[in-house]
Amino acid sequence: MKIYCVRLKELRIENGYTQQFVADYLKIDRSNYSKYELGKLEINLDMLIELADLYKVTTDYILGRTDI
Repeated sequence: MKIYCVRLKELRIENGYTQQFVADYLKIDRSNYSKYELGKLEINLDMLIELADLYKVTTDYILGRTDI
């Protein structure tokens, strides 16, 4: 499994967000957001940036390039 899938789920849970909340923030269907967490759908650059902004982390953190 890709590290970003694990990180997205961990960040969502740590922040107390539901998949529906994050999907609404991204303006996508919850089922599509779920596919990001499951690794069934590749995350695009715009979505990655939006998620980094939401969680106040770097894109490198989400991608597993850093643990900070």
